[in-house]
Amino acid sequence: MNRLDTDAVHLAREDLAALGVHVPSIDLSTTYPLPSVEAGGAAYDRLAGGARPEAGDSLVYQRLWNPNVDRFERAVAGLERLPAAVAFATGMAALSATLVATVSAGRPHVVAVRPLYGGTDHVLASGLLGTQVSWATADRVSEAIRPDTGLVVVETPGNPTLDLVDLRDVVAQAGDVPVLVDNTFATPVLQRPADHGAALVLHSATKFLGGHGDAMGGVVAAGEEWVARLRGVRALTGGLLHPLAAYELHRGVQTLPVRVRAQQETAAALADRLAGHPRVRRVLYPGLKECDPHGLVGTQMAGPGSMLAFELAGGYAAAAATAGGCALITHAVSLGGVDTLVQHPAGLTHRPVAAAARPDAALLRLSVGLEDVEDLWADLEQALG
Repeated sequence: MNRLDTDAVHLAREDLAALGVHVPSIDLSTTYPLPSVEAGGAAYDRLAGGARPEAGDSLVYQRLWNPNVDRFERAVAGLERLPAAVAFATGMAALSATLVATVSAGRPHVVAVRPLYGGTDHVLASGLLGTQVSWATADRVSEAIRPDTGLVVVETPGNPTLDLVDLRDVVAQAGDVPVLVDNTFATPVLQRPADHGAALVLHSATKFLGGHGDAMGGVVAAGEEWVARLRGVRALTGGLLHPLAAYELHRGVQTLPVRVRAQQETAAALADRLAGHPRVRRVLYPGLKECDPHGLVGTQMAGPGSMLAFELAGGYAAAAATAGGCALITHAVSLGGVDTLVQHPAGLTHRPVAAAARPDAALLRLSVGLEDVEDLWADLEQALG
């Protein structure tokens, strides 16, 4: 492995020169010719069972395998320093496949640490996929573990309040139970959960990995055993990533380190300015000392990232007016793109979350993009006013 910036550019492109091309071609085939019934059946069994295709195999059907999806998966696995990865149509499809794999293994109980992305919280609380959830604070995970616990789910920094979780401590508490970490906010540029013992690392690839708000996807990086199980779930349930989206997400990974660091620099400046604004009650940003009491930035995380949240002194009315009053900053859900977005979590992304765990109605979440910091600050100032 090279250093991260080099890997981001070159991972899963090692064969291009030998192929005589500079960028990967896009394979949109939904089906593939079969050399014979016997050979096709053998290839189907391998792919449906979660194995990689062997030399000379037909790929049979796009639901089982696609070269562009494979390239994106190998790039993400390499950045997370894990053996392999499985990509899906969305981040929620990736999470759902993981939960289905957990339940089908006979261990339906999940311990989850809030805050989590609203969709994650909702699917766990609903029990739709056969899970039983126990909510725990990060320091009480061990108390929630049961004999049928199949997974511990955490997100750090947490969505939307940017809470940080000490992953080594959670992994130690979990013992033999695998820990899944949603690494969407941090990305492998700032945090590699596997280095701290996590068994699975999940991304909504729609966000920072793609980085341009034009392709949806989800991906789970893990060890070979988990990956084989997840490929099997994907083959059966059909939550596959489209080849064109895989191509776009793989392309986005090339600029990931540059984007994340530039966005982080702007976010840190905005957090400092917002903290001094008279209409802002509180700023939540890992780069502020009070938001990182355990010193995880600089140890677990390489930097505080480009996501921040802030509470308005005027409560919900002020938050709604500020979000709607932005002109340069787009009032929209999602995050991690090149343009800055603001949204009201309690009213949108976290609307389905139980009232007791829902974010404060005065809180706005800001995903900082690549615009000039002075232009962003001017827009925030006029919206706050």
